[in-house]
Amino acid sequence: MSGVGRRAALGWALAAAASSAAGCTPSRTAPIGAGGQGPSVRTAPYVPFDVTWMIRPPHGRKYLGAALPGVRVTPGLLDAWAGKAGKAPNLLSYRLSWGDGFPTGETLAVWRRRMLPYLVWDPWKPTLRAIAEGRADAYVRRTALTVRDLNVPLAVSFAQEMNGDWYPWGVRKTAPEEFVGAWRRVHDLFQDTGVSNVIWVWSPTVAGPAASARLRSYYPGDAYVDWLGLVGYYTGTGPHTFDTLFAPVIRKARAFTRNPVLVAGTAAASGARKPAEIRDLLRAVTTRRDVVGFVWSDLDKETDWRIDSSPEALAAFRRGVADPHFGFDVRHP
Repeated sequence: MSGVGRRAALGWALAAAASSAAGCTPSRTAPIGAGGQGPSVRTAPYVPFDVTWMIRPPHGRKYLGAALPGVRVTPGLLDAWAGKAGKAPNLLSYRLSWGDGFPTGETLAVWRRRMLPYLVWDPWKPTLRAIAEGRADAYVRRTALTVRDLNVPLAVSFAQEMNGDWYPWGVRKTAPEEFVGAWRRVHDLFQDTGVSNVIWVWSPTVAGPAASARLRSYYPGDAYVDWLGLVGYYTGTGPHTFDTLFAPVIRKARAFTRNPVLVAGTAAASGARKPAEIRDLLRAVTTRRDVVGFVWSDLDKETDWRIDSSPEALAAFRRGVADPHFGFDVRHP
C-alpha cells in the first residue's frame, strides 16, 4: 500500500485497538492470516496485515513469479512447473474481470502455498470515466471489504497496459485523466475501508515506440502506487535485451517515481535467441537493485512462451533461477 493508504490503515487499526482496550467486543472474527482459523473456531482482535517489507524485500531477494494457464492453484500444475523450473514460484499471477466476485478461495490457496497472490484486475466495463465518477463504488467497496477481511497480502494491478491501444481502457478510448481518476477512486475506497494488505502495482506496457510517450500523464502519484510493474516480451522481431526492452521506460519513469520495479509480465518467444534472452532477463533482475522480481507468462499462444519450449531454454531458465535470491519465503521478512 502507498504511504497515504498505510497511514490511513494504521489509523483505522489504532482506532480498532482503542475500541478493544475500552472493553468493546471485536466486531469481526480473526480471518485466516490474522492468527485465527475462521469464524467457526474462535474470535480474536483483528490485526491488519502489513505488507511494507514485501514492497522492498530485504537482502536483495527477488520474486520468482509465474502466470499459468487453466486453474492456477491446482497442485499438480504448480508442482509440474516447479519441477521444470527447479524451484517453486513465490508469486502467482491470476486475473479478475471487473464486476466479478473476488476469488477468495483461489487467493487463500495461493497464499497457503507460500506465494504472493498477484491479481490483474481488468475493468472491461463500465468505462474508467464511470469508475472515476463513482458509479462503481458499491462494487469496489464490496471487493475492498472482502480483501480487508481476508487479511492476506495481495498485489493488485488495475487496468494494466493502459498506455497501449489493445484494451478498452487504453489510449484509443480512454484519456489519461480518466485512468488516473479511476485508479485514485479505487485506491481511496480501499483506503477508506481500512485495507492495509494490498501492494498497488502500476503496470504500463513497454511495447511499441509510443510506450513512454505521455507516460507521466498516466501516473496516479507515489501516494497511490507501490510498484512500477512493467509488461514486455522478448518477441521474434523486437528488442532482445533488458536494456533495450525495459530500461528506456524505467529511465522515463525515473523522472517522476523511485518506486521499485516488478517485471509484471514477460516471456521470450520460441526460437534460437530464447536461451540468451532468458539469461539476459535473469541477469538484469538479479543485478539491478531497483528490480524486485519478474512474472513469467508460461503460456502457449501466438508462440510458445513456456520455459520448456526447448531443452536449451529450460536449461537457461533453471540455471538463472537457481540463484538463491529468487524464490524467498514470502511469509518471513
